Amino acid sequence: MGELGLLHEISDVLSQGFELAEAALHMFGKLSQTKGYRRGVLTVLNRENGHLLLEAAQDAAQSHALTRAHGKLGEGLVGGVLSEKRARAFPDSTLLDASTLCDWEKQWLGPRTEREAVLVIPIQHADEGLGTLCFTRSCASEALLENDLRFLALVAGQVGLAVRFRQLAKERLDTLRQQNERLQDQIQKSFVPDGMIGKSSAMRTVYFHIDQVADSKTTVLIRGETGVGKERVAQAIALGGNRRGKPFVRVNCAALPESIIESELFGHEKGAFTGALALRKGRFELAHEGTLFLDEIGEISLATQAKLLRVLQEGTFERVGGTAPIRVDVRVITATNRNLEEMIEAGKFRLDLYYRINVFPIYVPPLRERRSDLLELSDYFLEKYSRQNNKRVVRISTPAIDMLMAYHWPGNVRELENVIERAVLLTQDGVIHGFHLPPTLQTGEASDTAPRQTLQDAMDALENEMIVEALKAQRGIVAKAARQLGLTERKLGLRVRAHDIDPRRFRTEAANGGTPSQVTRPQV
Repeated sequence: MGELGLLHEISDVLSQGFELAEAALHMFGKLSQTKGYRRGVLTVLNRENGHLLLEAAQDAAQSHALTRAHGKLGEGLVGGVLSEKRARAFPDSTLLDASTLCDWEKQWLGPRTEREAVLVIPIQHADEGLGTLCFTRSCASEALLENDLRFLALVAGQVGLAVRFRQLAKERLDTLRQQNERLQDQIQKSFVPDGMIGKSSAMRTVYFHIDQVADSKTTVLIRGETGVGKERVAQAIALGGNRRGKPFVRVNCAALPESIIESELFGHEKGAFTGALALRKGRFELAHEGTLFLDEIGEISLATQAKLLRVLQEGTFERVGGTAPIRVDVRVITATNRNLEEMIEAGKFRLDLYYRINVFPIYVPPLRERRSDLLELSDYFLEKYSRQNNKRVVRISTPAIDMLMAYHWPGNVRELENVIERAVLLTQDGVIHGFHLPPTLQTGEASDTAPRQTLQDAMDALENEMIVEALKAQRGIVAKAARQLGLTERKLGLRVRAHDIDPRRFRTEAANGGTPSQVTRPQV
């Protein structure tokens, strides 16, 4: 192979995403096979402390020890070459002065009982020293060694690009890691809003977002499954910001009929429609200078969405039946458990309104993603409903705790609250036991309904049922039943005999119009 082809292969190896040490070993192997270079070593300069770290060593016997060693810039044979930034060839290793060698260089070169040449090439990128490539080879003429140095300088250039790329990637990763650690530190030190329970990392992120947005007038979209506590998050934003003490008006858009939702939001003038006997202020007016919480925003009609968009953009609206514009100062918080993006694609939600309400989204995690908060929530609800029902309930038993932790909670925090309230009402001894929990939370052991049969028994029963159904469908013809089940006729025949099934029975049943008949299986 020519040198140009070899350089191309080395470039491919270095660009394939291997770890630097792994890529270097691949490169050492190719250079050893084609050029006769032995005992390759790659060192990389640590720019923080000036140490030359040994990244890879070709000699397997030395690899473990060498990769734990290091030298310094300007120290020893290799450190001096990197400091001078000039490739050097030493024609006879036995003539090297041992006093000038570092400890790792002595170990690398060994006892030096045989004459061999030593090649050391600095790795550079834009005049910056990054490390070195080191090899030994059989003794050769000065001209041949110079040719080796020229070729290895090209190889070092390729390695320099790989080293620099990995340095930049590591620096970028370290920066991102530091930023993430600072963010997590901020989250860990952030406040816990009044009425919010849970110290999991998922909830800490929610608290951090509440803290960041509470004092602004920014429109917030709270997303999450049913029962996760979206209204509690909205209340924490309203009561934790500079609008505390101002009106906090809640509107459940899903609970209002389409015929009256516009009147409820914007109010109506006297006589605007049949039954409008007096002027009535809408929720926007009632929330003036405060906060309006629109729950289930995905349930409102397209016509109402258009009017809502105008209020959010301009801060003005007209009452139903009125013409005078009314200006309000309202901070709007919306919430939904619907997938608004899918609704937009289906033409059921306005894209412009989506952009207007999705200024600051907050995702509230489901209970299954914050199981570390489950016991704290359970204790809170236990105390709440014990006090509310004048009962002394002091604890939850260990089996009941295990059942609570094992359940998947599709109804989230709301379902947990209902479960604890029910258990408090049922208990008679001040302890919530497993049998006080609903049947959906019961385990096989707690309810004494654990399966008695083994897995093999269950599989045999299923196989028997499928074979019988196939034979019945194919009127006892084994070949057709085998094709239906995706088996060969021989395999099905073996299974039929193993389950003691007589296919002729199903032919007789078919002939009798589906009425079972007694058929004695012939002796084999």
